[in-house]
Amino acid sequence: MTPETQNVEWKRSWRDEYLAWICGFANAQGGVLEIGKNDDGDVVGVRKVLSLMEDIPSKVQALLGIVVEVNLKSESGLEYIEIVVEPHPNPISYRGKFHYRSGSTKQVLEGAALTRFLLEKHGRTWDDVALPGVKLSELDGRVFDGFRRLGVQAERLPPEVLEDSDEDVIERLQLRDGALLKRAAALLFHPAPHRVSIGAHVKIGDFRGGDLRFQDVVEGDLFTQVDRTLDLLYTKYTRGLISYRDDIYRVETFPVPRPAMREAVINALIHRDYAEPTSTQIRVNDEDIEIRNSAQLPRDWVAEATGMLSRPHNPRIAQAFFRTGMIEAWGRGIRQITERCREAGNPAPTWTQEPGGVLCLRFPFSEAYLATAGGGSGSADRGTTPITTPTTPITTPKAGPNASRSTEPIPVAKQILALLETEPGITQATIAERVGLTVDGVKYHIRKLRDAGAIRRVGSSRAGLWEVL
Repeated sequence: MTPETQNVEWKRSWRDEYLAWICGFANAQGGVLEIGKNDDGDVVGVRKVLSLMEDIPSKVQALLGIVVEVNLKSESGLEYIEIVVEPHPNPISYRGKFHYRSGSTKQVLEGAALTRFLLEKHGRTWDDVALPGVKLSELDGRVFDGFRRLGVQAERLPPEVLEDSDEDVIERLQLRDGALLKRAAALLFHPAPHRVSIGAHVKIGDFRGGDLRFQDVVEGDLFTQVDRTLDLLYTKYTRGLISYRDDIYRVETFPVPRPAMREAVINALIHRDYAEPTSTQIRVNDEDIEIRNSAQLPRDWVAEATGMLSRPHNPRIAQAFFRTGMIEAWGRGIRQITERCREAGNPAPTWTQEPGGVLCLRFPFSEAYLATAGGGSGSADRGTTPITTPTTPITTPKAGPNASRSTEPIPVAKQILALLETEPGITQATIAERVGLTVDGVKYHIRKLRDAGAIRRVGSSRAGLWEVL
């Protein structure tokens, strides 16, 4: 016998309180309530069938305002009632409460969950709602300037946007609802968005050794939160290991590759549920870094589905980040994070949905990093002194021509250097085809080469050439 599911519920006999179950089905994906079956789904029969066949539809219409299909069924000589409930586009309440079917249980929606439900039913999102009390004059003009500059550099905004006023940018991003600004405008451009949305900030804590040793709270507009969070993580909370690859350039290796962490922080701020009064929290542990965030994931979301259509929880915020070139709009964030970790030789990150709607992203450190940095969780002195100055490196000797190298050579870097030297005008797409990487992977290696001073770009990004130094 098929057990109760998201769309099936069994009851031995009818009670008026089961109108709440019908309400829950109508607010979710619809379902079937069967009267006259036990908890195992076996038909036990029901009394006063004809009376119930008249009373149930009338009560549903009077108390819920909807119409359901009520059918009389029989099995093994016993009769039972089947109530078929269709999903409704409008929110349905029973005695002033909004019920919702989730899995095989019924919930009463309250607080932030009720807010999300009502917005979804009306085709709105949290960041698209008007916010009284915030004026355009309170927004930070410097953030607008940075937004315009990044958008033009990314070629996702026309050059004439540099002449636009702040009001023009608001209109371009559709961040106004009549005379009022939308919530997204405050999060993107207000210098203190936590004043208008409790929890709109990032908390970073150092938990090496098991206890909280020190912490920081990062506030400001969302663009600033991204930059400050990354700066703190890579100058105060983690240590870089210095090694030499291919005897060509020096490399700083951090426990989590910066491109992966940047993508993760941006995704956390874009997709978080700001209706919940909790902050985005980043824990730096002995052997991993965890990012915890209130997030309402799509019902069909799975971490392995790297090619899913992009469905941001805050589409207005996501659109602004897309215009700056900081994100794509193809639902590839998980794949990019995983690829950046793999390219750096790190274990794959994991995503876990925790109770209370909290999504935890965990970046485990590589064994090589733990060994070189001073051991794993068994190290007695690991992380006993806060690193408060810019990146404190742990230097490994540079390998000579007859000595073993401190790190394994990376053939991809050699191939890219060779291609740039023989074909200075080669495109990143062509390099990706030649070496068997994604374009994003090529961008990552080229950025590392440039940062190390091994190559430079001569001329414009479109018509210029590469020079190997």
